[in-house]
Amino acid sequence: MSSEEETSQNSSSSSTLPPSSSSSSSPAASHFIGKKEDIVMAGRVTKMVNGCRDILVLYHQGQLHAMDLRCYHSGGELQYGDIEEFNGRLCIVCPWHKYKITLAEGEGLYQAVEDPSAKPLRTHWRSKGVKQRIHKVTEVNGNVYVTLNDSCEDIESDVYQTERYITDLIKTRPKPMAKK
Repeated sequence: MSSEEETSQNSSSSSTLPPSSSSSSSPAASHFIGKKEDIVMAGRVTKMVNGCRDILVLYHQGQLHAMDLRCYHSGGELQYGDIEEFNGRLCIVCPWHKYKITLAEGEGLYQAVEDPSAKPLRTHWRSKGVKQRIHKVTEVNGNVYVTLNDSCEDIESDVYQTERYITDLIKTRPKPMAKK
């Protein structure tokens, strides 16, 4: 694969084309997110894709990753989470409740206690399985695209992508104060 065309299995793209771009340069069923240089500078970008799915695209340690924006546990906005390594795996840490989500697979990690009766307690990292929907990121000629993960398997982060949740979220947001 050439340096002009990189693909990361951890991210996704969108079908919207960048200005002055031909459809032959964008991956099929992908969504234009932005220029790689802009995403690298920002570190993180959020975007509504297909008019219904909020995603987070982030750049970390030379790689692009994409996932659903809201944490599977309680809907926290992951763009504000720190990226940390746990047991050799890069994770985004939800800013609300500190849930750890692997960037590569969307697995929820937790610290398990080996034997609760043993002192001192010995812990190790375990997976809860895939909890966060991860999307595929593709770079073509400096443009970044996300292809949505369209697996029919239910993933817990999907609940925060429903019309009902989005409608309720808009209703509960505080209205801006009128300027005096």
